[in-house]
Order: sequence, then structure tokens, then C-alpha cells
Amino acid sequence: MHVVVGGASGYVGTELLHQLGEAGHTIVRLVRRQAQGPSESRWNPATGEIDRAVIDSADAVINLSGASLAKLPWTPAYRRELISSRLQATGTLAAAISAAATPPSVFLSGSAVGFYGDRPDEDLTEESPRGDGFLADLVEQWERAAQQVPSGVRLVTLRTGIVVGHGGAFGPLELLTRFGLGAKLGDGMARWPWISLHDEAAAIVHLLDSTLSGPVNLTGPTPATSDAITKRLAVAMGRPRIWTIPAPIISGLMGDAGRELLLPSQRVLPVKLQNDGFVFQDETVESAINVAWPAQA
Repeated sequence: MHVVVGGASGYVGTELLHQLGEAGHTIVRLVRRQAQGPSESRWNPATGEIDRAVIDSADAVINLSGASLAKLPWTPAYRRELISSRLQATGTLAAAISAAATPPSVFLSGSAVGFYGDRPDEDLTEESPRGDGFLADLVEQWERAAQQVPSGVRLVTLRTGIVVGHGGAFGPLELLTRFGLGAKLGDGMARWPWISLHDEAAAIVHLLDSTLSGPVNLTGPTPATSDAITKRLAVAMGRPRIWTIPAPIISGLMGDAGRELLLPSQRVLPVKLQNDGFVFQDETVESAINVAWPAQA
């Protein structure tokens, strides 16, 4: 397929480009600087600037653009950036797809499990209603922006969990653990919806040729607690994990970012992916961490 990718230079985007190339797809990266060669095309989501011809010739568009949720603190200004960076990029792509003479057959657009909020006692599937909080509001707006594409374009919103690897939301955990500051967070019993970096990209590639539409949970098949994840990371990195940070301290120091990123419990299940025949390389978080940090595995 001829695939256009926004957000290709990011943590997930880099792995995605690698797997798209291995699968034989032709890729055009959307970049915000001057394009260098036919494999790149300049765009500016803030102004809606994009080469409509690039979208018109695409079989698929993948949107991974958006400011990092892992960047702290969530000041009022940064909250606005978290929202605007997603809505501008998604809106620009949706408008270009709508205006295309021959629109792509599929639009895979970023989303997040923050949609579900803190739900410790529920199994969360794609059919579950939205939860509460800033992230739930953000994701609802983000997905609504993607829904502006024509009805003939298959739309998938990628509700992604914590991607295990050297970057993204996992980056701060790796940094703290490296310096011996890895800790049990709260009571450690919160369920974290994780997915390995390999499987995140592989699932996106799988969805290019799937018939699935609507929200799809990109999470590993075996839920794990935050205690199990931080403990396994410390072992894999050969570092101690002796501290406990009580929930009130996390909330006090990090505000909503702590309450919505570290403390929520979300047992998010990848029901659609599994029913569609996707096979996970890393079925447990231990496997995902051992792949990323193999020295101590």
C-alpha cells in the first residue's frame, strides 16, 4: 500500500516506519521542515497546510501526531498544547481526506486508553463508555475530529496503552529506575494497560489490511499491576526498587498528570484485535520488558 504517516519521527512512529518497510509498503512521511526527497512531504497542522495531492494518491493515512503526555508538568498552557496539537493534526488530515478526489480507503488515527478513566472493577472493551477526567475529555475531542472523514473511508481510532520500551510514557520510569529511584506507586494494585513497542507497531500494520473500524484497544492481552511492571523493570535493569510513593504524594507533586497517568486502574482488553486474529509477540509485560532490556532477562 501507499501509506502517508503523520508523527513518523516519534517513539512509536520510528518503529512503525521500520515495520511498514519490512511489510513492503511505500511510505511518505509528513514533516514540518522542508521536505527532503519524494519520501517526505511538508505540512503545518497549526495552519492546516498540507499537500492535498499526497493524500489524494494515498491508499492509507496513519496519524500519530500529538504532544507527549509524559512531559510534565501539565500546566494550563501545556494542557492547551496537548489538545491543540492533536485536534489540529487530526483536523488537517480529515479535511484533506474529505477533499481528496480519490480518498484513501483507511484512516488510522491516534487515540488513548485515557478515554476510559479510572475503572478498577471493570473489564474495559471497545464497547465500554467513556470515563471522567481531562484525558477522557481530550480523547473524546480527538476521536471526534477524526470522525469528520467521509463515510466511505474506514476509520480506526487507536486507543493505545502504555508502550513498553525506551521512550514515550515509559521513558520517565526508565530514567528513575536507572538512578535507583524506581518505586512502588500508591498501593501498586492499579492495572496498567501496557503494550510492547513491537506489538503497538505490528497492530497498526495489521489494521491496514483489516476490516475493523471504530475504536480498537491497543493493549497487551495479559493485564498487569503497576507493582508488577515497576518491579520487573528494576530487575531487568539490575537496579533496586525499595521505595514506595504514597498516592497522596503523587497527586500532590504531579496533580492531574499523576492522578490520570500513574494512579488509575484500567483493565483494558484488546477484544477487537484478538477476535480479528492478531497475534501478540509479547503476551506478558515480563516478555515486553525482557525484549527491551535483555541483559538481565
